[in-house]
Amino acid sequence: MTRLSTAVRGLVTALAALLSVTAASATARATPEPKAPKDFVALRSVDPTILQEMRYFTPHNFVGERIDGYRQPVCILTRPAAQALRKAQTKLLHQGYTLKVYDCYRPQRAVDHFVRWAKDLDDQAMKPEFYPQVDKTRLFEDGYIAEKSGHSRGSTMDLTIVKVPAGPTRPYVPGEPLVPCYAPQGERFPDNSVDMGTGFDCFDTLAHTLDPRIQGEQRSNRMLLKGTLEDLGFVNLAEEWWHYTYKPEPYPDTYFDFPVSRKSLTSSH
Repeated sequence: MTRLSTAVRGLVTALAALLSVTAASATARATPEPKAPKDFVALRSVDPTILQEMRYFTPHNFVGERIDGYRQPVCILTRPAAQALRKAQTKLLHQGYTLKVYDCYRPQRAVDHFVRWAKDLDDQAMKPEFYPQVDKTRLFEDGYIAEKSGHSRGSTMDLTIVKVPAGPTRPYVPGEPLVPCYAPQGERFPDNSVDMGTGFDCFDTLAHTLDPRIQGEQRSNRMLLKGTLEDLGFVNLAEEWWHYTYKPEPYPDTYFDFPVSRKSLTSSH
């Protein structure tokens, strides 16, 4: 009888533990993902002609893998920023060019992913392309990585210009030989962008928008992007020729964390 009681007690304990785990799992599943405010939109719904090459949805970035929070390769922005980009696109199309975005809204969880990667000094797989001359121990000090990003506020984007008709950009194959992002355009990873002097996300002073070493056609291309966007209220980050923020920002002090996904949008318009 004692053995039976012990067995029953053990069974009850095991069942209680199972129910506890099941309940915890159900609670975790029931926790809803954060949603975007109503004035966030998919760029494609505002201007479907702007090209999108969402790099952090792919492994072709300085981390070398898809970044946390990027569920779909979709550009999400506040509506005013998206509408201003549409105006810029109209101007550029008349000149035979199109915009292409590399990144738009970026959730805080993605920024946290960057920070974890930057602290892991053993992971330098993508160094030969993205930061060949920068010691990884200096990424925070030199300002390449930070714990907060303006992208998380929804009005900042990374973008370039492409000559139309736009040719395709081949996909990156993980493990393929890497070439420095500041190599001549014909040598670095192919991009259908006009020649800006460096590739996107190049951790190097040559990526500074007005670096005096960038001259000729490369400088003209940077100035075309800069002039077009600044006329419409965008402000460039001097250290990155591709980085622009639309002003005034609707959310200047808020860092969102909803996933990059159409499901995050509360409005499809």
